[in-house]
Amino acid sequence: MHANWTYPNPIRFGAGRISEIADACRAAGIKKPLLVTDRGLAGMEITSRTLDLLDAGGLGRAMFADVDPNPSGENVEEGLRAYRDGGFDGVVAFGGGSGLDLGKTLAFMAGQTRPLWDFEDIGDWWTRADPAGIHPIVAVPTTAGTGSEVGRASVVTNADTNEKKIIFHPKMLPAVVICDPELTVGMPKAITAGTGLDAFAHCVEAYSSPHYHPMSQGIALEGMRLVVDNLPRAYEDGTDIEARANMMSAAAMGATAFQKGLGAIHAISHPVGAVHHTHHGTTNAVCMPEVLKFNADKIADRFDRAAAYLGIEGGFDGFRAYVDDLNARLDIPKTLTDLGVKNPDVDALAKAALRDPSTGGNPVKMTEENTRTLIERLL
Repeated sequence: MHANWTYPNPIRFGAGRISEIADACRAAGIKKPLLVTDRGLAGMEITSRTLDLLDAGGLGRAMFADVDPNPSGENVEEGLRAYRDGGFDGVVAFGGGSGLDLGKTLAFMAGQTRPLWDFEDIGDWWTRADPAGIHPIVAVPTTAGTGSEVGRASVVTNADTNEKKIIFHPKMLPAVVICDPELTVGMPKAITAGTGLDAFAHCVEAYSSPHYHPMSQGIALEGMRLVVDNLPRAYEDGTDIEARANMMSAAAMGATAFQKGLGAIHAISHPVGAVHHTHHGTTNAVCMPEVLKFNADKIADRFDRAAAYLGIEGGFDGFRAYVDDLNARLDIPKTLTDLGVKNPDVDALAKAALRDPSTGGNPVKMTEENTRTLIERLL
């Protein structure tokens, strides 16, 4: 399980490949990188080892780690000050979704003069950016879920409106990715579960989306299989390097597949996370069973076929039951209330969900009425 891929971007995959971090920076044209990660990873051995490797390669050991679990506009402002004041010429985005998304956003904003929110993923707003002002990115995931290492966007919370915004530009796609499953071995069980089910949700929603994209459809199906076969193994034995490697592949596949679209899981998860600060992947997992029921009339036939491929008996109903069972096995809360969502403004969440760009990929048209009902069921 050691390979070099060039889809959708150059990926160095395999155990131990973090040793190539300095070479990866040089391949991306980076001479003075800023490693961007989150507070939790900042003091961990895998981070200090990576900084040692950068330093040994003559690239310094600079780090920015003031990143919230859901990266915010304030994090971007602070990171940009550090980046520009330090004269850095590229980013090593290191970590889970928060570190990867913030690192990509800093590299994207490095040479821009317009405010961050001018580049939200709406229409052709991305064309407002100066491509020459986008600095190169080397992405190093340390979880297996978000897949941001193969994505052209980042999710950043606007604290003024309590909304998660998707910032998009084609050049936000990292120039080089290092996928080293050894970096994920130390993940706690809860993070293994939440991030793994994030990857699963990406695949499930991409597979459910009505948009035409056969390549993404096939990737989503195989991504689901890798999660079904390997997430329980990685959860039970965090040192199972084969299961960890397959989950890293599934994460990248999910994020590649959702070019086809996402749906109600993410449309609801984004505002819930922005307002109530829940873990994104775990929120997706809580939402998944009810959203499968919500979309049943539109997706049952295709999940009959998927279930057969995945070795799950009972077609769509069997798949839905499998998801319930998998959540239970991985100690996922059954409801958003159990997850910690207290005294929610359901009307505000429903309206925010309908504004989320993920809504457009849901098989069943989302309305204020049916979205509000769906959120109430999730609570």
